[in-house]
Amino acid sequence: MNQNMQQTYDLAGDSLAVRHRVLRNTYWLLAISMIPTILGAWLGVQFKFAFFPGSPSLGFIAFMAVAFGFIYAIEKTKTSGWGVAVLLGFTFFMGLMLSRLIGHILGFSNGASLIMTAFGGTATILGVMATVATVSKRDFSGLGKWLFAGVLVILVAAAANIFLQLPALMLVISVIAIAIFSAYILFDVQQVINGGQTNYISAALSIYLDVYNIFVNLLSLLGIFGGSRN
Repeated sequence: MNQNMQQTYDLAGDSLAVRHRVLRNTYWLLAISMIPTILGAWLGVQFKFAFFPGSPSLGFIAFMAVAFGFIYAIEKTKTSGWGVAVLLGFTFFMGLMLSRLIGHILGFSNGASLIMTAFGGTATILGVMATVATVSKRDFSGLGKWLFAGVLVILVAAAANIFLQLPALMLVISVIAIAIFSAYILFDVQQVINGGQTNYISAALSIYLDVYNIFVNLLSLLGIFGGSRN
């Protein structure tokens, strides 16, 4: 009986150690992924990168196709070192796609300050949500299907607004996106903590997308309400 109990404790300890290792590797890879993102954004601003500037609808479709292609490739290679390489390539691409917004914000006299504010706000949201996911006894796994549905609604609304060009709708989309992807951090971090996600590359990809979308939408809102041309 005591031997069985000892084996149970050993298995529980091993499982906990694996989860901690996955979480630690996830955070490290998430931090490293910011380097190609920043590089891509910087190069995009320097060379005035634009993705199908003459056709926003075609650009949106092409962006989604490339992004989902990268995500598919990452999931296919996530058990090898190639998964890290493909993930970093994806984050470089996402940095390039971010450069147009960054360039627009830098056109404001307080553009650099707005970018740093958005960065600080995003880091704060990540820290708070990750901490809540770590210390809370509540199970957030039930949020998954609702958050996924919310993302689909955002994508449809964003696609529609390419043609409608409604500023009010854009604001609503940004606010909802920040709320949804903040909640997604709770879900994704707790997936690792509870053992639902055991691959750190997939986990880093999920949290990276959460952070990226929060930053983009927060920066957009700051540009609209806080941008100054003086």
